[in-house]
Amino acid sequence: MAEEKIIMAGFGGQGVMSMGQLLTYAGMIEEKNVSWLPSYGPEMRGGTANCAVIVSDKQVGSPIITNDATAAIVMNRPSLDKFEDDIRKDGKLLINSSLIEKKASREDLTVFYIKANDIANDLGNAKVANMVMLGAYLEITKVVKVESVIEALKKVFGPAKEHLVPLNKDALEKGAEAVR
Repeated sequence: MAEEKIIMAGFGGQGVMSMGQLLTYAGMIEEKNVSWLPSYGPEMRGGTANCAVIVSDKQVGSPIITNDATAAIVMNRPSLDKFEDDIRKDGKLLINSSLIEKKASREDLTVFYIKANDIANDLGNAKVANMVMLGAYLEITKVVKVESVIEALKKVFGPAKEHLVPLNKDALEKGAEAVR
């Protein structure tokens, strides 16, 4: 891994920011150089939310990703429409096909269709769709270890929400299975 530049996007409330934070924390745990740049639409819940995450072996010069993302994880249709063109040629596009019926329009990307909401519902909690997508992304890129994300989860959630770790771990695993 030299450098991964990931755009994560969806509706407010889909866990896009937490997905980005967890990946960033996991990179820090592995002593990689990281940046996390959140961007919110005019309204929080229901509005579009996205973040740019960079995980690199070298220093990160700028947290801004413009037209050179190595990957995008899109949770809803407006995010697909907005960010598909920001991925570099031969990049990866992960589409939440539970909510997005449209196919990718570019031929020069490797595209993965993941039924994240369906998988999350099968696990008994719709809120872990973001973790399903993150699990798929980690399986494809190996940018950080799943164990590092679990470690980051414990730090971010704290002891009060430690009971959610097994569910999130299962969601990461199911996401990885979806792209194997």
